[in-house]
Amino acid sequence: MMKTAQNKHVVVGADFAGFPLKEAVKHHLDQRGWSVTDLTPFNTELPMYHRVGFLVGSQISERLFEKALIFCGSGMGIHIAASKCPHVHAAVCESVPTARRAATANNANVLAIGAFFTAPRLAMAMADAFLEHSLGDGYEDWDGFYDYHRIGYDECEAFDYEEYKANNFALVDPHEAPLGKEPRGLAF
Repeated sequence: MMKTAQNKHVVVGADFAGFPLKEAVKHHLDQRGWSVTDLTPFNTELPMYHRVGFLVGSQISERLFEKALIFCGSGMGIHIAASKCPHVHAAVCESVPTARRAATANNANVLAIGAFFTAPRLAMAMADAFLEHSLGDGYEDWDGFYDYHRIGYDECEAFDYEEYKANNFALVDPHEAPLGKEPRGLAF
């Protein structure tokens, strides 16, 4: 059975560069009542960034966890590696609004954070924003927002490059959803 964010479960991992930031975020989440499964609990013999990405990404691929947090120096390398795992929709973020938007507009299930560029309190707030929001949250007044972004997620999830290539680099059966006018007063 999948461990979900709604039930306050998350899986985390880090390389040597991201380890101290992961520890700070993990402690924060523990204090907030989250059950945190840490695949890199000790700072000795930590796998290289890409191997941590594969390891954590596999937890999403195998549907063991709904959401994950990964940490390396920039967030980029670990994100690329995790994204190689099926069903992983990873986002590299450096702000609270982008972490929230990754969840609410892109339905991302993995948040990558770069420890070289993100202070601990900011990373804590980013983790909260990412873990506590789902697709469409906060955009209920924007007609078509959910449907428009759900199509994007679904088409990414089902994407088959060979099929795309064989169809002259076009989706075989693209779906459409009208996106209404952006509501007034919406900052992002």
